[in-house]
Amino acid sequence: MRWDRTLTVARIDLSRLFKSKDYWIPMGVLAAVFFVILPFGLLTVVTSTTSSDLVNKIGEVLQTLPGPVQDNVVGETPAARGAYMLSVYLLAPVAIVVPLTISSAVGAHAIVGERERGTGEFLAHSPLTVREIFIGKMLASLVPGFIATAVGFTIYSLLVNLKVGPLVGGWFFPTTGWWILIVWVVPPFIAVALSVILWVSAKVRSTAAAQQAATLVSLPVIMAAYGVSSGLLINPVVAGFAVGVVAWVLAAGGLISGSRSLNRESLLGLGGD
Repeated sequence: MRWDRTLTVARIDLSRLFKSKDYWIPMGVLAAVFFVILPFGLLTVVTSTTSSDLVNKIGEVLQTLPGPVQDNVVGETPAARGAYMLSVYLLAPVAIVVPLTISSAVGAHAIVGERERGTGEFLAHSPLTVREIFIGKMLASLVPGFIATAVGFTIYSLLVNLKVGPLVGGWFFPTTGWWILIVWVVPPFIAVALSVILWVSAKVRSTAAAQQAATLVSLPVIMAAYGVSSGLLINPVVAGFAVGVVAWVLAAGGLISGSRSLNRESLLGLGGD
């Protein structure tokens, strides 16, 4: 396999993608809502509240949390502790949900879109191997999700430190659990979902069918991500390493099996089911 060819496939797809306002404007709005607007609104309500009823409810919620979580939550007042809990624990799944959604939208269109544009025949008769094509498509699908993760995580970190930091004794975010989640767990989670989505994109005959299948694939991954991310932040080091190893193994297996599913007939529209 020649990596220069693989990177050329990815570069062409990314160039086409970032010229499409129909894609990056809605995805940018989605990322802004979940990384900025929603956290800012919730943290503003919690940190600026003067309602005794709301403060009491926050205190009641804190009492229902698992012991390890209660031990890790910092802050002198219920409002401060509630804001810390919200920043570190409740919004954690956003780190996986948003980039997965963004990458899935690209992956669903990656292969079937070539046939609809009429460029699948060019790829099928090119000197590129099917593995080079598949991995190039995978890279092109991963990059938007990784960019969303990096930019969104940076903005989110600044937001929670500026909003909550003064109440809990200074800058506290990202925590160890969040670093493990972003660097070690999120990438293979996205790769696992994309390997299945690209396999589906190679089999179906229309983008609409691929998008429906991508939604079905993404939903269980998002549900699993919610539980995994919450658990990682409670016991980040051991659990994070173990989950990351499993996810990377699954991602490697998905990459191998997915590349085998692609053939030149599917690029020509002869292999869809």
